[in-house]
Amino acid sequence: MPEIADALAAVGIVHPFPIQSMAIPIAIMGTDMIGQARTGTGKTLAFGVSLLQRIVSPTDRDFSEQAKPGAPQALVVAPTRELASQVSKDLATAAKQRGARVLTVYGGVGYEPQLDGLAAGVEVVVGTPGRLLDLADRRALDLSHIKVLVLDEADEMLDLGFLPDVERILAKTPELRQTMLFSATMPSAIVSLARRHLRHPVNIRAESQGSEETVPTTAQFVYQAHSMDKPEVVARILQAEGRDRCMIFCRTKRAAQRVADDLAERGFNAAAIHGDLNQVAREKALKRFREGTVDVLAATDVAARGIDVTGVTHVINYECPDDEKTYVHRIGRTGRAGASGIAITFVDWADTTRWKVINRALGLPFEEPQETYSTSEHLFHDMGIAPGTTGRLKPAEAAPKADDKPGRGRSGRDGSGSGRNAEPRSDRPRRKRNRRRTHNGVEVTADAPTTQAPSPAADAAGTSGAGEAAGDDKPRRRRRRRRGGSSANTESSPASQS
Repeated sequence: MPEIADALAAVGIVHPFPIQSMAIPIAIMGTDMIGQARTGTGKTLAFGVSLLQRIVSPTDRDFSEQAKPGAPQALVVAPTRELASQVSKDLATAAKQRGARVLTVYGGVGYEPQLDGLAAGVEVVVGTPGRLLDLADRRALDLSHIKVLVLDEADEMLDLGFLPDVERILAKTPELRQTMLFSATMPSAIVSLARRHLRHPVNIRAESQGSEETVPTTAQFVYQAHSMDKPEVVARILQAEGRDRCMIFCRTKRAAQRVADDLAERGFNAAAIHGDLNQVAREKALKRFREGTVDVLAATDVAARGIDVTGVTHVINYECPDDEKTYVHRIGRTGRAGASGIAITFVDWADTTRWKVINRALGLPFEEPQETYSTSEHLFHDMGIAPGTTGRLKPAEAAPKADDKPGRGRSGRDGSGSGRNAEPRSDRPRRKRNRRRTHNGVEVTADAPTTQAPSPAADAAGTSGAGEAAGDDKPRRRRRRRRGGSSANTESSPASQS
């Protein structure tokens, strides 16, 4: 369709990738399809172009003849919010001249904009399974007019436990629909899902059966590194020649945040994205990463899918991935669309067996990772790091820190050195201290020096006199010593009588 081709040409997309050349002619005919290709090879437009051609947009003459104008005609189900947002952005770019409306729905944000968009009318809905079911149960999302349904990154939906939700979504759509399933890997559970819900699907595989799952333009390095030395190694890699944007993948949310904070303290523009951040904070971090304000992003596997950012030259697996699928999708953030990239994986001594399984499954030549430290010569040679590079940026190169604000120093709030250990300011009036000094209940003045404490007997005998001398109207409270429930004094006590 000329409108779609012109919209893509306006952003520099002219030549199709293999998966697009193979899938688009078949998908336009309405045939069910299973598409498999390595990550970063253009699967989104492989189904997006054909999807936009099969729907009826408001600019078409027969739009008013639809059974329900404004009801969604195409549905794309994605496993993560980031992937849904990225797919929606690509479809909106391709549909700019077509006039089709694209709406993104996912959790973590308010319902009102999504409800308003559905009420105003939309042709394509892209969303995550949970929010799609929520809106469908509220009867705000009508799935009874869906013509095309796409399951993107189906293997990730399997890993995240979304297959039951996907089954419920499929049950709400018409039986005579076109269903397309796209994934980088094809486990048996996904094959079973395709057999149940796809009608005579055509299998499309952009590479030969024996080709590698990883992108050939990505140079891979595997180092056996100590956990205490990893921050130093990463800091040196971030100063490598030709390094642009870098993504660092961690296994846990706490590790991702810790890595980002440590790099920021060393002077790098780093941010974190993980599940503990709300959706607004995650989108803000991704926006800063895309714009280049932040060029280092520490993330968990939640960001391994769906982040299509140009200029990612380095991907670092801070910890060994759990399996080969995770490894493929992590390093797939670089080397996209034919560009070159570098992928570095750190393997702890405890993860050696796990890495050997990944290495064997992908057919990689890294059976024994090379022991590497921040001072190793081969690290500087492999990454193109200048000799003498340290793990901290120089002050002139360092990014501004949040604590480096004018008027705020370590010694005091106003930066004047009025901290705990600072000398007192001479111009500040000192507050007069008014303390009441007493000795054995008697107020002591400057002309009445204290004397030695009296004995208990003398204290008991002179209690009233002391009270009168002190001018105290209150009777003193007398304390009695008791032993065995009977009153005891110093003159006669059970101990003295015995």
